[in-house]
Amino acid sequence: MDISESTELEKRFPTGAAVTHAELEEEPYKVYARLRETEPVSWLPIHQMYYITRHDLCCDSLCNDKTFTVGFEHSTVLDIFGPHMMSVDGPDARRYKNAHRRLFMPGIITDTLEHLIKKNADQLIDGFAAAGRVELRKNFASRLPILTMLDLFGLPPTTEKKFRGWYDAFEGALANTLKDADVRARGKQAVEEFHIFLQNEIDRAKNSTPNSSLLSTLLHTPTEQRLSDTEIRHNALIVMFGGISTVEALILNAIFALSTHPDVFDNLRADLGLLPKVIEETVRWLGPVQSAHRYVAQDTVVAGVDLPKGSIISCALAGANHDPEVFENPERFDIDRDQGKHIGFATGPHLCLGMHLARAEGRIALERLITRLEGFTIDPQQPAKPFGAEFRQPPALHTVWASNHR
Repeated sequence: MDISESTELEKRFPTGAAVTHAELEEEPYKVYARLRETEPVSWLPIHQMYYITRHDLCCDSLCNDKTFTVGFEHSTVLDIFGPHMMSVDGPDARRYKNAHRRLFMPGIITDTLEHLIKKNADQLIDGFAAAGRVELRKNFASRLPILTMLDLFGLPPTTEKKFRGWYDAFEGALANTLKDADVRARGKQAVEEFHIFLQNEIDRAKNSTPNSSLLSTLLHTPTEQRLSDTEIRHNALIVMFGGISTVEALILNAIFALSTHPDVFDNLRADLGLLPKVIEETVRWLGPVQSAHRYVAQDTVVAGVDLPKGSIISCALAGANHDPEVFENPERFDIDRDQGKHIGFATGPHLCLGMHLARAEGRIALERLITRLEGFTIDPQQPAKPFGAEFRQPPALHTVWASNHR
């Protein structure tokens, strides 16, 4: 796009042109509200893409994978991770997802993973329960999903620290909207190291007795359905990254929401059966993933705005989930609202494969923290604030509880 075209778009979309990156990181819901009211399809020059903030328009776009595709040359996730189920469309995307789908079904998660999630959560809590306080991100929320991913893939827990380092590099590279070359290079280096590590594990698993792990399941499927080693490695990257980032943020965001809504927290302590509602409203109210990017594969029009082929759109999941046309009083954290309409896990062909696992991890994590740590809440002396334009959560979450613990 040349300068004259960009200038013309800025004139046509003054609300979008005024948005800064800092605003999106600090107060995205205010930005999305302004855009939704005045320019529901808007051009944001800071990111050189169109933002869609209305619920109906986001849903329509995400469900139309002929016009709006995930596989495009300048896709950050494709650049960093290569081709996988979330960066290709059509038959390959379905083939990749179908190969993984069985182990992400609710019944399978209940039978094979929930007891391991509970065990890992309790072991982590054992490490800080007597202290009466802990920074939750570093000591619990970031560790639990890594341990779950290691269990899911059948990898040794001793590799947790290595995975943490890779994950941090992945996260930086995927959230690199300002195109920092050093951040990208660190992400690419981490991907290369991950491929070497996982290929060694694949070779080992090929010569081992089949088991219920995801890696073994992928390797021992019928030949005509089996993914290649390269396909397994590429898809493992997105499964692991999504499985770690979403759950870490979900745990932290849920505790933030509850601690800033003490009446809801009190009701939950009295009835842990409310946990599924708390998890679902957290995904709507303060979603871990704020947006989903798509490539415009053919000239089209959305809400009267021409979107030329080759453009990039950002479907603002967070904006859609605060659309007052769909959610009454959307800024309110309300676990009793109709929760079936949020798109915090996206929608359409690329609906999050791991959403049931994320829900289970979030539910079990909160249940163990609340059950074992009496009066567990955010430290009032160290308040937290969520941050991030692409992935959103408190950067740190200091928590306290009474000396009594189980």
